[in-house]
Amino acid sequence: MIVDLRSDTVTRPTAAMRQAMMDAPLGDDVLGDDPTVQRLEAEAARRAGKEAALFTPSGTMANQLAIRGWTQPGDEVLMEAGAHPFNYEAGGPAVIAGVQIRPIAADRGLLVPDAVWPFVRPPNDHFAPATLLCVENTANRGGGSVYAQATLDALCEGAHARGLKAHLDGARAFNAVVATGVPLDRLAAGFDSISFCFSKGLGAPVGSVLCGPADFVARARRHRKLLGGGMRQAGLLAAAALHALDHHVERLADDHRRARTLYDGLRAAGYDVAEPATNMVYVTLDAAEQAAAHLDTEGVRCLAAGPRVIRLVTHLDVDDDGIAHAVERFAALRRAA
Repeated sequence: MIVDLRSDTVTRPTAAMRQAMMDAPLGDDVLGDDPTVQRLEAEAARRAGKEAALFTPSGTMANQLAIRGWTQPGDEVLMEAGAHPFNYEAGGPAVIAGVQIRPIAADRGLLVPDAVWPFVRPPNDHFAPATLLCVENTANRGGGSVYAQATLDALCEGAHARGLKAHLDGARAFNAVVATGVPLDRLAAGFDSISFCFSKGLGAPVGSVLCGPADFVARARRHRKLLGGGMRQAGLLAAAALHALDHHVERLADDHRRARTLYDGLRAAGYDVAEPATNMVYVTLDAAEQAAAHLDTEGVRCLAAGPRVIRLVTHLDVDDDGIAHAVERFAALRRAA
């Protein structure tokens, strides 16, 4: 048996999703006439409670379009130090928007409003003006941690009071929705824009979406074209995303349950494990890369997230037997140490 816990991005389309892709009516999205893309964008905007939405090839592009759309070159963007746009988007904010990131360290990746506002510096020709706050929910490097709604509201209110826009990097926003029971439109209500991915826990092969005001999305559409993100018969991919929204949101609870089972099993085997909030389990152990390489030979694929940390992510292609196999192999590794 091989169980792939490297990321929820490794999921493959289900048979029903593949059929939905094959049945999708198509057009040319760059020319604005792909009906399936149009349907997806309307549905995404509706669910997020925003005026409009734009289908993008990746979450990275969606975040970069948001940063470009809300800032000017020379501005400063505030975000948590472990946030995806700061760590995993190839320096895009500097290259695409010409802005600098101000990273703010926070416990489990969750910003605390009162700790953020001292980083908003007063007007001064020496300072880069802070114009945008980015918040990641769930927080990947925080272990898939989830914000309380009151904290999200306070972050947005505080940002707006200080003249900043607020963008929600909701790559795994539906994991937060399922974990908290808060609907997406309420979760995103205070934010000027939100992005979320279809290619992670929702199980689609490709794609993310950026939602916000109509004029902002129109600017983002032009910048998407500039960056080469315009796709032609993109309805094939949009159909997968629509299927995911209709069929794969509630089932995220299964991933969360399996993450908890994995956590319990690893703790019982003697590992130092961070309690999961959603679908991510972080394990602390010596020589993480060597351990991950050994586990790969035992049919458990995982990623070293640091010299002494392994990240395990549950998803739609991991069943209960896969979790049991992973626990067994980790336990064997522990016994052999």
